[in-house]
Amino acid sequence: MMSKATLFIQIITFFFISATVSSSSTPSGGGFSIDLYQRRSSSRISNTQIRSSPYADTVFEKSVYLMKLQIGTPPIEIEAILDTGSQITWTNCFPCNDCTKPLFNPSKSSTYKNKICDGGSPCPFEINYEDTTYSRGTYATETIRIKSTSGKPYVMPETTIGCSNNSSADFKKPYKPSGVVGLNWGSLSLISQMGEDMLGLMSYCFSRKRTSKLNFGSNAIVSGDGTVVANMYRKKEAPDYYFLNLDAVSVGKTRIKTLGTPFHASKGNIIIDSGTTVTYLPESYCKKVRMAVEKVVKAERVASSEKDLCYKTNNMDLFPVITMHFQGGADLVMDKYNTFMTSGGEITCLIIISGTSTPIFGNRAQNNFLVGYDPSSQLVSFKPTNCSALWS
Repeated sequence: MMSKATLFIQIITFFFISATVSSSSTPSGGGFSIDLYQRRSSSRISNTQIRSSPYADTVFEKSVYLMKLQIGTPPIEIEAILDTGSQITWTNCFPCNDCTKPLFNPSKSSTYKNKICDGGSPCPFEINYEDTTYSRGTYATETIRIKSTSGKPYVMPETTIGCSNNSSADFKKPYKPSGVVGLNWGSLSLISQMGEDMLGLMSYCFSRKRTSKLNFGSNAIVSGDGTVVANMYRKKEAPDYYFLNLDAVSVGKTRIKTLGTPFHASKGNIIIDSGTTVTYLPESYCKKVRMAVEKVVKAERVASSEKDLCYKTNNMDLFPVITMHFQGGADLVMDKYNTFMTSGGEITCLIIISGTSTPIFGNRAQNNFLVGYDPSSQLVSFKPTNCSALWS
């Protein structure tokens, strides 16, 4: 049973796309909604487009949320991971051995242009995600299209993308995504390239039942009964990421404050990331959370690593309700699905775990919340929502 439980956690961490990304050779130089299949210069986008409501088919795939979009002229449709924890939007390009099909072939697009660096060569890019997956290729500008309720596509010409000819195995299987849509605060993220008209506003509502929805601009405002807000921070040492400040975690009625621990902060200590599956906390603080769970759960413990907490049961009634307390007044009462995962029909594990260099509030914990980002006000809004019902 030890190896089974350990494998279970390994499977979870294998699929996540972490917020911590490194890139090299970065080149210089109204609202709408997108369904998830699970700032560019405003002068390039017409007022008619800003008033429209673009959308795209979406899918939930294993542990990540994919967004369908079209690249190139004529356009080719791809499915890429929606990732608020990374900046670059990239796709696998021809030639690329054993990569996800369809491959984007730059030579067949009339709007594809390489970004040229000093020396006259295409600017290279390399992204290394914290889960050890990677992507390498060249920067280019290309036209991106998203469907619109007006019947006309929402068109983003001359968008900077990465054209990858070498990506890790996680991106190469037929059932895997063909790339990533970067949506963090960085200047080359898709939302930054949409321009000031969108105000950096976006929202999504993740569902475990395949479909979800992403909004940009004025349509992304989250409000109404039940909405709570958390303060958002931008940190000098990591300016591209959306930081929240986690003040405490409650396990049932036991409140575990960050105050008095190395995890405590007043201006951001955890990244909110749509591309990472589970939630990661610092080891010393996560141990306190695990101990509180152990005191509540009366079930046979499954031998595993010191960092994993697993039980031989699939009875969710045995597990406590966990609440995340964020600075600003957002007390998020988690569903059992948000914090525990059952594998093989009989083993259930806590999926708030320790690891990664930066704490991360992952996408599974965000399920069934309408989550809205408002960078100008530096707030993230959460509204408890039956997200799957929105698309039925």
